[in-house]
Amino acid sequence: MFGKKEKPEKRGGFVKRLRARINRGDSWLTYDLANLAPGGKIDEDTLEELESLLVMADVGVDTTERIIADLQKRLARKELKDLDALRRGLHKSLCGILEPVEKPLTIDAVAGPYVILMVGVNGAGKTTTIGKLARRFKDQGFSVMLAAGDTFRAAAVEQLQAWGDRNDVPVIAQQAGADPAAVIFDAMDAARARDIDILLADTAGRLQSQSGLMDELAKVKRVIARRDESAPHEVMLVLDASQGQNALVQAEKFHEALGVTGLTVTKLDGSAKGGILLAIADRIGIPVRFIGIGEAAEDMQPFSATDFVDALLASGHQD
Repeated sequence: MFGKKEKPEKRGGFVKRLRARINRGDSWLTYDLANLAPGGKIDEDTLEELESLLVMADVGVDTTERIIADLQKRLARKELKDLDALRRGLHKSLCGILEPVEKPLTIDAVAGPYVILMVGVNGAGKTTTIGKLARRFKDQGFSVMLAAGDTFRAAAVEQLQAWGDRNDVPVIAQQAGADPAAVIFDAMDAARARDIDILLADTAGRLQSQSGLMDELAKVKRVIARRDESAPHEVMLVLDASQGQNALVQAEKFHEALGVTGLTVTKLDGSAKGGILLAIADRIGIPVRFIGIGEAAEDMQPFSATDFVDALLASGHQD
């Protein structure tokens, strides 16, 4: 492993922004748990109301049932005597689902570039995520190259080149309509020749239901493996949190087609309720590498289960 460690002082500011931005709007995230039990007594009715809130917050029926079942056991053992106990019990249950997927991306020293294949549907924020990752990796002391594998949209190549210019990293691109696999293959050769540490390869955004395009992505992955049998070292799926349960379907389909190894979840500062992370962690268990809460480079940080649950359960009036 090489590169520099994360600067700890940046983390506190991000956590504060996460809590502020994820608690926008009217959802269970800002809902003061006291409203569930005005008399302070926790009973089955309280849990039933909480169950509805969880489902509406994109947690999904199956995962919600798991959470409520855990709380019902605690209630039966008389562990949920008051609101604070309910809050602690819910915190523990949510952390129990999310902690197994809290796995930071580790860049290992490999012969040739460490290849990260970026995939996702249109509009998820994939190209922007690539730019933020390039900045992060450079700050950590890595050399970085970008591959413009989205050859269907001329604007996508231009956008990637703009990020390359902004971060002072080289971009390998070809003419519009070029074979994406060939572009990324050439980029791997260029990265190896220049002794580049990390190659971030963009791909065309596609709907998970477009089987032809998903097959093309699988071809890109196979071609990369021909150049380096250990690559791609990471298949990173970028998901838009505001897509709700549709994001879960996307994760399942991309994982089935490509064997996704990591997730970056974007747009948690928008209309997203955040519960979708719980559904994905519970159903699929793909490691969550990063979460994003805004446009700035520092608004994307490594995922922390505890920080995220703290933000979910923060009352609207809390800092």
